[in-house]
Amino acid sequence: MKTRCSWTKDDERMIAYHDEEWGFPVHDDKKHFEFLVLDTFQAGLSWKTILHRREGFRKAFVDFDVVKVSKFKEKQIQKLLTDESIIRNKLKIYGTVKNAKLFIEVQKEFGSFNKYIWQFVNHKTISNKRKTLKDIPATSVESDAMSKELKKRGFTFVGSTICYAYMQATGMVNDHLVDCFRYKK
Repeated sequence: MKTRCSWTKDDERMIAYHDEEWGFPVHDDKKHFEFLVLDTFQAGLSWKTILHRREGFRKAFVDFDVVKVSKFKEKQIQKLLTDESIIRNKLKIYGTVKNAKLFIEVQKEFGSFNKYIWQFVNHKTISNKRKTLKDIPATSVESDAMSKELKKRGFTFVGSTICYAYMQATGMVNDHLVDCFRYKK
């Protein structure tokens, strides 16, 4: 029996996500865009809600192809507003298309989104030593800086709390609890 972070509860998808993805350092731009999309839609909702609709998001946003999403026309956006397999939030859908365009601008400027985004943690994972879920903050100095910079560039749905969740998902911070089997990995 493995000891894992208790936020997974007994949900099989949450357990698989925790064990196989959450906190693993991401350096692939496509995966970065996927988490940016998913975290955009998470704003105000639970991660479980998003995770259970992940395949719907994957289909709706053409396998998280940032170039294709950046070129979505009004007809495609209107179709997404009726897609029951995703969260049908008009602002979040429009925001995702806008963020895709800005994501590409960052790639052009820095060579990759990965190179840009990891600068907020000096290009290495911040390994925290959290003992309980209560010890995990909603934001950090780094997520504050990331949020401010992304907003300055025009990104939407990138408040500090969303940025911190993004940092956890992409392994920029290790917030596995110290007694979790994934902590040292």
